Amino acid sequence: MRAHRARLNLSAAQSGALEGQAHTARALWNLLHEYVTFRQGKLATVKDCDEAIRAARKEIDWLGHLPAQAAQAVLKTYRQAWANFFNPDHPAQRPTFKARFRARMAVDVPQARDLHICRINRRWAAVNLPKIGRVRFRWTKDLPGLTKGGPAGRITGARLVKDAHGWTIVFRTETLLDPSAPHQGPVVAIDRGINIPLALSTGEKITHRKEWLSTAERERLLRLQRKAARQKAHRKPGQNNSTRLNRTYDQIARLRATAKRRAVDWQHQTTTDLAARFSVIVVEDLQIVNMMASASGTLQVPGTNVAQKRGLNRAIAGEAWARTVEFLTYKCAERGGRVATVAPHGTSRECHHCHTTIPGSRETQSRFACKNPRCGWIGNADTNVARNQLHRYNSAAGRAVTGRGDSAIAGPVKRQASCPTASPAPAPRAAA
Repeated sequence: MRAHRARLNLSAAQSGALEGQAHTARALWNLLHEYVTFRQGKLATVKDCDEAIRAARKEIDWLGHLPAQAAQAVLKTYRQAWANFFNPDHPAQRPTFKARFRARMAVDVPQARDLHICRINRRWAAVNLPKIGRVRFRWTKDLPGLTKGGPAGRITGARLVKDAHGWTIVFRTETLLDPSAPHQGPVVAIDRGINIPLALSTGEKITHRKEWLSTAERERLLRLQRKAARQKAHRKPGQNNSTRLNRTYDQIARLRATAKRRAVDWQHQTTTDLAARFSVIVVEDLQIVNMMASASGTLQVPGTNVAQKRGLNRAIAGEAWARTVEFLTYKCAERGGRVATVAPHGTSRECHHCHTTIPGSRETQSRFACKNPRCGWIGNADTNVARNQLHRYNSAAGRAVTGRGDSAIAGPVKRQASCPTASPAPAPRAAA
C-alpha cells in the first residue's frame, strides 16, 4: 500500500470551492470534538456521531458543501486519532481543535469509483472530484491498474491536500509485488552524518549540495523575512495580521516548501538506488529525539554552548535521518531486501581494522588514525563507523568475517569465524 502525489491544475473557481470544502471539513472535525468530549459520562459512539452528522447536514446549509463521503471520512479519521492516542505504542497526542490558519487543509475522497481517472497525454491526466468537476493533474508515473503495461494493482481512494504551492492529490494505491524472490545483492552499512550525509562501508560517500535553495532564492528569502519583520512591527498588540503580511508569509512558505521538496526528492532518488543495489542495509539505532534535546538548561543551572547545540540540532533536523531510514525500509522490502539496525555505542571510537578503542584515535570529524602500534589504520572517520556497523551485524548474524573484521569490503582473503580472538595454544612439551 503506497501513496502517489500529483499536482492539480485548478481554476480559480475550483480552487475556491475546494478551499470551502476543506474549511467545512475542519469545522466538522471541531464539531465532532466538541460533541464527543463535552458529554457527561463516556465518549460518544460511532453510531451517535454518525446520527449527529446526518442531522447537522439537514439543519446547517454550509455543511452540505462537503460531500457526504468526505464527511464520513472525517468521522473515521477522528475516531482513528483517538485510537492512536489510547495506543501506548503510538506517539500520537490527544486530539484537539483545529485552528483556521494553522491546520492543514485537506478533503478526503474515500471511494475510488468516484474518481474516473483518465490519461490525456504523456504529461497530463484527468480526475473527477466530488462537487468540483473534472480536473487535470500532472502524470509523472504509471498508476496501478490504469495503464497498459503498468504495475498490477488498484487505486482505493484519494486525498486532496493543500500546501504552500497549491493543491495536490494523493492517490492511495495497492500494488501487487512478488515477495518470493530475495534480493541477491551484497550487504552494506551506512553511517548518517552532517558533513557527509551518507557514508557507506564500501568507502563510497553520498553527498548533496549544502543549500537546497540557490543564491538568488536565499537572498529573496532573506529580503522577505526582513519585510515580514517590518510589517509585523507596525501591528498593534492583539491586532490580526494584515493582508500584506499574510501574503509575505505565503511567499516565505513557498520558498521553504521548495527547499523541502528538493531535499525529499534527493532522498527518494538516493534510497531507491541503494535499495536496488544492496540486499541488507545496516544502520545505527539512533535515538534522534534524545540527540536533539535542548542544551539551554534552567535558570539555576544554565547550559553551555547553547548556540552551537542549537545549530547542530538544526543540521540534524535538516538531514532528516529518520525519513531516510523510513524510505529505505519499505523500498528494500519491495525488492526482497531488508534494513537491519545495530547498537551505535562506540562505533565512532573503535577501529574497524583491529577492533580496539584507544582515546585520541578519532583526531577530527573526518579523520580516524588508530593509535594501536600494531594497527595504525588511517582513513575517513565516517567510513570507519560504517565498517564497525557492518562488523557488528555480521557478528550478531554469525557470519564469517575477515581477519580484520571488515566483511564485504576490500581486504585480506583469510577468513575466520566471528568470535573473540583467543590466545595461542601453548606448544606441546617434549616427550621425556
